[in-house]
Amino acid sequence: MKRIGSGALAFAALCSVAGAAPAQDESGFQAYLVTLRAQAQAAGVSRATIDAVFPTLTLNPRVVQLDRGQPESDPNAPVPNYAPYRAAHIDTARISRGRAAYQAQRYRLQRIEQQTGVPESIMVAIWGNETAYGTVMGNFDIPRALASLAYDGRRRELFAAEFVDSLKMIDRGVPAERLKGSWAGAMGGPQFLPSVYLRLARDGDGDGRADIWNSDADTLASIANYFANAGWRPGQPWGLAVSVPPGFDRSTVTNKLLSPRCPRVFTRQSGWKTMAEWRAMGLVPESRGWPRDSVLATLIEPDGPGKTAYLLTGNYRVILDYNCSNFYALSVGLLSDAVEQ
Repeated sequence: MKRIGSGALAFAALCSVAGAAPAQDESGFQAYLVTLRAQAQAAGVSRATIDAVFPTLTLNPRVVQLDRGQPESDPNAPVPNYAPYRAAHIDTARISRGRAAYQAQRYRLQRIEQQTGVPESIMVAIWGNETAYGTVMGNFDIPRALASLAYDGRRRELFAAEFVDSLKMIDRGVPAERLKGSWAGAMGGPQFLPSVYLRLARDGDGDGRADIWNSDADTLASIANYFANAGWRPGQPWGLAVSVPPGFDRSTVTNKLLSPRCPRVFTRQSGWKTMAEWRAMGLVPESRGWPRDSVLATLIEPDGPGKTAYLLTGNYRVILDYNCSNFYALSVGLLSDAVEQ
């Protein structure tokens, strides 16, 4: 283990006290950078990158404010209906721009789908949901933002690791000035965190770089690579809208499993049944036809009984891997259906 100065050790000990939070000032931040520098060195970041980046770092109070302003999730709070979210996220403008992007990028999208098995429209829908098709990517300095969030301490382990990975991106050849993105560290068209960029960003235009900030080809190839890596099954839809018959006995399809990840998201879904079993229970597709009988799916009724419901395949779980929110994943699926019409 590398040694660090006693002042930094005392600072770390203070921050580890239950309920303690570091003072939000520049002197405290600069003291914490000693710890971050040691972590970067231990992770193999080059001396040249460390010496170039650390002197530029100052506390960004704005990102700390934004992080602290995130709503806390109350597991007992009622879940709102999906319809208002759908209206705001799958509106005419987003669909129209998505269709334009879909047509403009077809020559790239077709090639990427052939290579990965990820549908063209899913790539476009993620692009649209994340950055409005590459137009809203954020302008925060990523190393500074992540160092500030790590210093604040609410999610120190996560942000410190992502900070170190942002330095590894520079070591890999990404210009430091290109590291711009959201206040929480997500970057480029796919809104990848540094750790995800290092694992899954791809060169889609053959220039030898994975430039997710300026290259649409790299953005789309990187999104597809993420989905392929997460287990997307080619030839299977994400799901389909269905009508549930009156008098349907929901007690017969209760989900009895507890997910260790995003439990509240998954508890809203039923247990798994084949499409043939759902059809036998009287469910009726609202638009597209039934997938093959053997495909497994869960049922979700995001606006309650009597409203549009959805059967969700394993590919829906891949969308949740990108962002673990039923409202997000449903919107990606529905937008993907709309842009390819």
